[in-house]
Amino acid sequence: MGSSTLLDSVLFRNAFSTPAMRAVFSDRALVQRCIDVEIALAQAQSQCGVIPAEAAQTIAQEARLDRVDFNRLGQETELVGYPILPLVHQLVEMAGEAGRYIHWGATTQDILDTANVLQVRQALDIVRDDIQSLRQILADLAVRHRDTPMAGRTHLQQALPVTFGYKVAIWLAMFDRHQERLHQLRQRVEVVSFGGAAGTLASLGEQGLHIQQALAEGLGLGVPVTTWHVARDGFAETVNLLALITGSLGKIALDMVIMCSSEFGELYEPFVPGRGASSTMPQKRNPISSELMLAAAKAVRQHAGLMVDAMVQDFERATGPWYAEWIALPESFLYTAGALHQAQFALGGLTVDAQRMRQNLGMSRGLIVAEAVMMRLAPTLGRQAAHDLVYEACRTVHAQNCSLAEALSSMPAVAQHFDADAIQQMTDPANYLGLAPQMVDRAVLHSANISA
Repeated sequence: MGSSTLLDSVLFRNAFSTPAMRAVFSDRALVQRCIDVEIALAQAQSQCGVIPAEAAQTIAQEARLDRVDFNRLGQETELVGYPILPLVHQLVEMAGEAGRYIHWGATTQDILDTANVLQVRQALDIVRDDIQSLRQILADLAVRHRDTPMAGRTHLQQALPVTFGYKVAIWLAMFDRHQERLHQLRQRVEVVSFGGAAGTLASLGEQGLHIQQALAEGLGLGVPVTTWHVARDGFAETVNLLALITGSLGKIALDMVIMCSSEFGELYEPFVPGRGASSTMPQKRNPISSELMLAAAKAVRQHAGLMVDAMVQDFERATGPWYAEWIALPESFLYTAGALHQAQFALGGLTVDAQRMRQNLGMSRGLIVAEAVMMRLAPTLGRQAAHDLVYEACRTVHAQNCSLAEALSSMPAVAQHFDADAIQQMTDPANYLGLAPQMVDRAVLHSANISA
């Protein structure tokens, strides 16, 4: 009960993140990754004949997480400022005589950066899978509501009819692009960091690049063209991708929050007894998942800026921006995982009130399709005459509180060419959906062709 942040709070942690992502960035997971790198480095150096094979074998056997004294590690980390040297002290003790070869030719940032890359790789796997699941939910929702008419809105005003499936298809296409971005990102960020004190591998002589290659292969990572101790674009790109992902979730959440409002009443998040309840208003059913998604989008956006700021580093080893990454990188993944989880829950069980959508679509009494009516009358009456007649009919709707169909039917210039059924057809918003349904088909097909 001693937690002090949302991300480790017993009260809030599962609202803002997920157990799987917390496990990736836990203290124990970070230390394990650092141990993995130290072991892989010893094995790589053994392969290259730099340290004895027996030493590498002993290091691999004896350097174990369950032997780490975390209280001591924490105290020494506070003193040193980094966890690697305190960890190396303990690993050396574990390995006995072979301990002299631990951390050979490496620097603190080599180990911690590479450990962070291993965390990022695992975290990106989780994000990838969550996005894939969300894309399937969105594709199914788009197909189900391909032809469900609703009011399209611009500047929060009714504009032209669309379908709910069309709206969802736009959401789907965003996450198709994020899936592609994530795939493209990985080859740039999942690379080893191993350059030694100033990045030149000077302490390892001619074997330096061979060890770097062997270390990368041992960890399943790529080899960077140059040392990236102060070239932080990879991690910055990663967090900015997370900002794009949560930004898209925020867009969806904002649409849903508004559509869930009493005045709209077009959507409802899944019903779970007690979820979204008010302490004083029993009738409330607040869109909690959408609100959490919005909060995550704002938090990750701030961290994206922090990561870009942290790219501005001095010379061959920076004086402080590295610490900022320790804040932004794990928290961004944690918030992103939480937001994706909330999105899957909300959209996977979304209640769509198609009747209310149709009712809202008709609230303008046909004015939402004034453009369609004008274009339908134009071939018979001429474009300008049609415009003037529809303009006058719209004024009648407002003045007499009637429907556009009734106003048009009272006009002799219209009635002599179009009977009541024809006028009713042309003023029905559901008959003016453009190519929205076909765009749904195209979006769903495109999504299906994108590999996870």
